Amino acid sequence: RKDLMVKNLKRMKKNLEKEGRAEEAKELDFFPQTYHMPSEASLFIRKFKELRQNGENQTWIMKPIGRAQGKGIFLVNKLSQIESWLKERGSQKAENCCYEDYVCQRYIDNPMLVCGRKFDLRIYALCLSYVPLKVYLYRDGFARFSNTRFSMSKDDLSNNYIHLTNHSIQKQDASYNSKVTDLKWPIGSLRRHMSATYGPDVANKVFDDLQQLIINSLLSVQKVIINDRHCFEVYGYDI
Repeated sequence: RKDLMVKNLKRMKKNLEKEGRAEEAKELDFFPQTYHMPSEASLFIRKFKELRQNGENQTWIMKPIGRAQGKGIFLVNKLSQIESWLKERGSQKAENCCYEDYVCQRYIDNPMLVCGRKFDLRIYALCLSYVPLKVYLYRDGFARFSNTRFSMSKDDLSNNYIHLTNHSIQKQDASYNSKVTDLKWPIGSLRRHMSATYGPDVANKVFDDLQQLIINSLLSVQKVIINDRHCFEVYGYDI
């Protein structure tokens, strides 16, 4: 779950800092500011007000902890939007309705784009063992693109065809045409594009960092995961 992943990464980073391993702790700076909602709502509100006082424009993304395919995700840029969500969720709880926790993360408002479109990567990892950690990455992952050009206009914050790359969402766009494109690239094509656009050194650094990200995420749960030596795990990373 999204909340448990962040919890374990935060714990690992804190432990490394306590042990004076600052350089290793910096390797865990790949995830944005994250709050578990509503349990950390007061911390989030305090942070939001602090950033607002400093004159920072801020956008946050709300994700339900247990859903997939982009369901339930939305963006906010006003504190009143979060307060309304908290109020609505409280009403659902009081009425015994179905409700769920969320993670609230600082939204990356200047992502790398390809042809003006946002994308993410699906990378598969085969974990044979946690102790010792033994993991293999599948070479043929892929990049998933949005069907609409990226924009941070306030009028576009609710447009999931801009901000979410989940294929289950993108294929619902009226302008999507599967005969023209499936909005996916093999990961090798993306790497060649990055190498041609930014240089091979940059492309190599990005993919080295992606591998380290996956390794660190697995190390963060090494001590708490149930490690059955007769089984293996396959994880799909959306990065």
